[in-house]
Amino acid sequence: MRPRSLALLVSLVPFVATLAAPAAAQTHAGGLNHAAGAPIIGFGAAAAVSGDEIFVSRPGEFAAFPMPGSEPGSVHIFRRGEDGWVEVATIPAPSGVYGDGFGEALAVEGDILVVGAPKENESRGAAYVFVREGTMWSSWERLEAPDAMPGDAFGSSIAVGAGGQFGVIGAPGRGASGSVFAYVQSDMGLTSVELTGSDAPADARFGAAVSVEGDLALVGAPGPFGLSQYTPSAPPQAGAGYLFRRNGTEWDEVARLTPAGGAVAGLSAVLMGGEAYLGSPLASQAQGAVFRFAADAAGAWSQTGTIAAASPSPAAFFGYALAGAGGRLVVGAPGTNAFAGAAHVLRAGDDDGWSEETLLEGETRGLMGFMGNAVAGGDGLAVVGAPGSEFFEGIGFVFERDAGGTWSEATPIHETELGLAAVRGEEMRCSDDGTVAGFDCSEVDLVSFLPAREVGGGRGIMVSDIWGWVDPQTGREYAILGRFDGTSFIDVTDAGNPIYLGNLPLTEGAMPNLWRDMKVHADHTFIVADNAGEHGMQVFDLTRLRDVTNPPVDFDEDAHYAEFASAHNIVINEASGFAYVVGGSGGGETCGGALHMVDIRDPRNPTFAGCFADPETGNAGSGGYTHDAQCVIYEGPDEDHVGREVCFNASATKLGIGDVTDKDNPTPISNAAYPNVAYSHQGWLSEDQRYFYLNDELDELSGGTTGTRTLVWDVADLDDPVLVREFVQDNAASDHNLYIRDNLMYQSNYVSGLRIFDISDPENPVPAGFFDTVPGSPDAPGFAGSWSNYPFFPSGNIIVSSMREGLFVLRKREPALVP
Repeated sequence: MRPRSLALLVSLVPFVATLAAPAAAQTHAGGLNHAAGAPIIGFGAAAAVSGDEIFVSRPGEFAAFPMPGSEPGSVHIFRRGEDGWVEVATIPAPSGVYGDGFGEALAVEGDILVVGAPKENESRGAAYVFVREGTMWSSWERLEAPDAMPGDAFGSSIAVGAGGQFGVIGAPGRGASGSVFAYVQSDMGLTSVELTGSDAPADARFGAAVSVEGDLALVGAPGPFGLSQYTPSAPPQAGAGYLFRRNGTEWDEVARLTPAGGAVAGLSAVLMGGEAYLGSPLASQAQGAVFRFAADAAGAWSQTGTIAAASPSPAAFFGYALAGAGGRLVVGAPGTNAFAGAAHVLRAGDDDGWSEETLLEGETRGLMGFMGNAVAGGDGLAVVGAPGSEFFEGIGFVFERDAGGTWSEATPIHETELGLAAVRGEEMRCSDDGTVAGFDCSEVDLVSFLPAREVGGGRGIMVSDIWGWVDPQTGREYAILGRFDGTSFIDVTDAGNPIYLGNLPLTEGAMPNLWRDMKVHADHTFIVADNAGEHGMQVFDLTRLRDVTNPPVDFDEDAHYAEFASAHNIVINEASGFAYVVGGSGGGETCGGALHMVDIRDPRNPTFAGCFADPETGNAGSGGYTHDAQCVIYEGPDEDHVGREVCFNASATKLGIGDVTDKDNPTPISNAAYPNVAYSHQGWLSEDQRYFYLNDELDELSGGTTGTRTLVWDVADLDDPVLVREFVQDNAASDHNLYIRDNLMYQSNYVSGLRIFDISDPENPVPAGFFDTVPGSPDAPGFAGSWSNYPFFPSGNIIVSSMREGLFVLRKREPALVP
């Protein structure tokens, strides 16, 4: 995974916010929810409160990261119990399809619940109506826009009126400007009418937010925004709100609400107490604001005020979500405190103005919590969604107000932890229909599977890189598995019954992070972590695994190297006894993100050996930033370099080749660009060192290729590498790490899992088997699923890490003998 993906998003958020559609907000009973282009995967994406129940969704995707869906969406219902809020029901997506966006918007009124799925059916969208009978919820009707077109995004916002007799559903991508469908339940049945806004400009995204109160409906039209974009297509246009009044089954537009100064407004919207409120998280350079509108005695609507945070902060996005809570106004501000997020509770004063009653904050875990991405409220109750918390698993923070007006935090809520079940015992053969234990496969059998929670991972803790070690004394095989908060050691000798031996925690004082990578030399593993603060390099003596008698245990490191703070990856040439740390950052000798060379011939006493960078590689100004590499004692066909220590570097923009034999004077040999470069990520040499197979992690996302692309380089002349083939698979998943053993190439291609190719003809890879580690997920570009694999065990077993799933032990089936 590219080390700056999330950091890039963070750096662009003030910029991206100019194109960001809020993920989901809600009102009290009969409320608002909006979610076009929702940037969420986790629990807390949308929320609603009805009576003594809380409804929270988990759409199962993270479009802004982007993280493809790894589960269908769901809605979770909580009721107050003696010991806090308890989950009492779960409503799964009726379609069971990943990526539908089920739960990106929801609204509840009494015994009626409406849930949007705006990405269903090529984003034509749908909304599902559920009714409660007793304690059970059942599906009643599926709604869709008539003559729907791809991109309509019907179901992006939902509001239900008092008594459940009417409601409105937004389709902000429909037509030129967007539209809303208003439904009324009468003796004639359920009737609907399509509403559009007068003078709404093209790309107004009319319907991105909706709210109802009494016979009024408020529709937000914020303009063309989409948080999943990295760059804006145009400067943001002014937003607006539209008010409609219902008369029976008819609706009339009564006002167009435009904030003073042409501000972007309508990303969130709520009607409360006969007044209209439009959120503008981009106001005041993304500090954010809420615009207030009211009607005069003659019924004419106009802006009556602007509400801001009591202590505005940069990029807080105050106004991203809005909800009413017993006469209070709850305002989400997910950018607060570097995207930990917060929500503000506002109270109307005697002077008819609004003042801040309290600031709601919670303890989020992970890089960005986005607390305030969604808000909901009831009498004396506020629910604040933080779908980014716990590394995108998400949390719902519940706050309650006592009789004295003091707000306090209740125990946070989240769905009951489920996930995939472990698979142990006998090897399971991939069947003729291409499945095994619910996983798609071909020519690859499942030996065992341990979910992340059984190898040291808690909620929100995913796994990352993986490597292997064979004990030279006993012949036992071990998996070394990176987690966001440590390293797991698993004995996979009995591959059908792997044993989790224990955990090496991250360096004291370091931060949990997405990236943890390791390699092995001289029976020691060397571990680095990116964006982890003062982590450095951990050294662990693997022979200690022989003595574990009562697993799992907590280990400590045997040595520590602190010449750098964080690093993306570590490369080891076991033939020379040198390690090459790449992507260094955060302090110490980073070598500009290029190769930080370490002498590890004495494993417990690593020493700095120098830096190597080719300034003609890497992104502009990076000085040769290198993402990954393979370093070898060269024995290939180029006689000019035989016997030299050579590194093949994936350096963001190019393939770089360098001679690092003399650590005091390493020199570039060559570098080579290629078409449609997005991010040169990682690669591996063929065993004869004639070819180098390179993956570009972002070309699938950027549209630079029609499928998973592998770049085949002929490196017979190291001074002039030649791109001889762009091998494009019939699959859209992003590629991540690949390794080669004999004539097989083993690719970990995120949501498409492990892909194996026969490279007997090096320039023409042929599919030789696969195992999809993310059951049910579409093979879309993005960061989820198989991170890496290790195919080098003498047993022939292949260990594979899959981010939210865990550890797989697989086996490539031997080809059948042809008589």
